[in-house]
Amino acid sequence: MDSIITYLFLYNQYLLKVISQLILFIVKYIPLKQWAFDDLHSPKYQKFKVDKLPKIIRFEKVDYVLLLAYYKHRYNKTVLPVQRRNGNTIPEKTVCPKCGAPYQYIYDNNGNKGQYQCKICGQTFFETNFVAKPLVLICPYCGCTLQAKKDRTHFRIHKCTNPKCSYYLSNLKRLPAGIKPSEKHKYKLHYIYREFTVDFFKMDLHAISKRASNFSFRKFNPHIMGLCLTYHVNLKLSTRQTAHALFEVHGIKISHTMIAKYALTAAAVIKPFVDTYNYKPSNILSADETYIKVKGITHYVWLVMDACKKSILGYQVSDTRAVGPCILAMRMAFNKFNVFPGKKLKFIADGYSAYPLASQQFELKEDKVFDVTQVIGLTNDDAVSKEYRWVKQIVERLNRTFKSSYRVTCGYGSEDGAHYGVSLWVAYYNFLRPHSYNYWRPLNELDELSVAENMPAKWQMLIALGQETILRMQS
Repeated sequence: MDSIITYLFLYNQYLLKVISQLILFIVKYIPLKQWAFDDLHSPKYQKFKVDKLPKIIRFEKVDYVLLLAYYKHRYNKTVLPVQRRNGNTIPEKTVCPKCGAPYQYIYDNNGNKGQYQCKICGQTFFETNFVAKPLVLICPYCGCTLQAKKDRTHFRIHKCTNPKCSYYLSNLKRLPAGIKPSEKHKYKLHYIYREFTVDFFKMDLHAISKRASNFSFRKFNPHIMGLCLTYHVNLKLSTRQTAHALFEVHGIKISHTMIAKYALTAAAVIKPFVDTYNYKPSNILSADETYIKVKGITHYVWLVMDACKKSILGYQVSDTRAVGPCILAMRMAFNKFNVFPGKKLKFIADGYSAYPLASQQFELKEDKVFDVTQVIGLTNDDAVSKEYRWVKQIVERLNRTFKSSYRVTCGYGSEDGAHYGVSLWVAYYNFLRPHSYNYWRPLNELDELSVAENMPAKWQMLIALGQETILRMQS
């Protein structure tokens, strides 16, 4: 009996060894199907890739007296003052901004042109004690200092120019065979980091439009305002068509300008309630952007939704497809979590590079670490698309639903109109619109709305809830 157990144990060890050898063979010689469609392994899509964070060396003050004592103890050598043989003098008021060393230990670093260097700590600075490099960015692959190359609207591009960098050499090997040296600029070869010059994490997410007016009904009443919102938002009519419908159906003569003012003010009041409501989201979010027209110019709407509960958690309207509005929309969505799920969060998006770049900024600014899964293409050619295609299709259906709510032929007439139109539509979608997913009931059912007999009354209750939210936020 003991011999059989020993034999089975040895045979099991043999099988494990064979399996490990087969796995190594597959990894080495049989590339996974996903690699053929992964941005990381296709040099044509390298420009859309977001590299990992660099090593950051921040400016920290030290004491030059302690440094002198350390050098004496560690190397048994005294650091002597600078001997000026060229006749250049340093102003006596000059002091090193990092260690506080006096002018006797300061070099004239660039031939009397205003830049100095401390002999004790090695810090370079200018005449006004302005540090030359208060923040040093180091390449995580080769350890060389990154060079600032380009300035964009919201960020500055830093590049590693070391020709022996392992990242650069590995990308060179992935270039197609026979490529000409003059065509290498078409591919992303060097390590790149984007340093943002605008802090999108300090922007107010609940700003109220300056054009919003008060609800002082001298000629009309709250019920007529609810009718305006019902026709304009629920039935997808323009302000002029809403005014025409109110006159033809109800005999109410109101201008389209007054309807626009009602909608703008209602959006400003309801928005804080919609943005701060406790949606209790799941850990699967999906994001996408779609375009709209404002005075004939292309603008973009960013949407972040709960893929399981279908509620819209974050939204932004912007005139550019930059990463800034993407960060703001993701901030709105993440604020809905009482406790951020971290790595448990599944954030699904398309192949646009703004999403991983925004994820990098969340890790750097707010220490929120999560992975962005990008579903690329329209067909399930890889394992990632097969697993998460259903999430991407949900947000695509949301885009189509939104597109049907605004005037496709001529779009919005102003940026304020675009902002309040999207805000009102999100409020309608989350709290008033019946969904087949929830058995033809609203996604988020409110007890206050259950007592309302019709849709105009529900809009009035939403406005009342928004006013309560504003008062609570102000207090």
